[in-house]
Amino acid sequence: MPTTHQEPQSNFNRNQAQTMSHAEFQRRQEELERKAEKLQRREDELRNMTYNGTLCENTIRLNNWPPLPKNSCGLEPCFYQDINVEINVNFQSVVRQLYHLWIFHSLLMVANVIGTLVLLITYEMFGFFALSIIYALILTPFSFLCWYRPGYKAFRDDSSFNFMVYFFIFFFQFIITVFQAIGLPSGGFCGIIIAIKVFDRSPTGIIVGLLITSIALGFCAAAIMDILLISKIHRIYRSSGASMAKAQAEFTTEFLKNEHVRGAASSAATAVVQSQFQQDRNAPPRY
Repeated sequence: MPTTHQEPQSNFNRNQAQTMSHAEFQRRQEELERKAEKLQRREDELRNMTYNGTLCENTIRLNNWPPLPKNSCGLEPCFYQDINVEINVNFQSVVRQLYHLWIFHSLLMVANVIGTLVLLITYEMFGFFALSIIYALILTPFSFLCWYRPGYKAFRDDSSFNFMVYFFIFFFQFIITVFQAIGLPSGGFCGIIIAIKVFDRSPTGIIVGLLITSIALGFCAAAIMDILLISKIHRIYRSSGASMAKAQAEFTTEFLKNEHVRGAASSAATAVVQSQFQQDRNAPPRY
């Protein structure tokens, strides 16, 4: 009798295990197929970019950043960016950290606008709110163009000049982030001073104070991440053999290769020659 009761139970367990193993196998197979498609897509991109181990100069890269939907009222991406394709494998992690740090700064600017909006509603700080919007509209795109893109191009092209631009601009970004964390009165940033100022014993003061404090702590975290990342990139830069002389040589080369610069220089030279020729023609004859 005991054997008769155990056999259906064992069959049930066996069928359940087979069902689970089949579902697990199906899930893993789908995951492998997704990874294979992704690898194939990367291989196609690399195949289009390279020929016999060298980068093709006529490779056309469609801009893909910022990622916009197809119907965007005529708006199109402004840059091409693909860390997996353009950046050396050894530096992809640090470039991703740089990109995520820029995103964190951008989110902090949005949070700062929300915080100042709460201050406007609660304490009628209209000027504070207006400054936060101006800072968000200016600092967000400028930070992308002035320190993230140079940092990205520095690792992409192994460019000493772009490294120098990144270090110079990012140092000022760190200074700005410190001032944001401090939160000077009438400064437009929800920093520590503003958080202390709005705290009081009322429920509204406590809630607003906690909100402003969380934004201030976000600015503090951003300042810490700024100094850590710039130190890390500086160590990579020092170990890569880059130098100020190389940066100057790159700047001179790119400056002279620029079509607008060459056109301006050619126009200036032509104007000088024409002016000299005109002076010679107008000069009185010598006897």
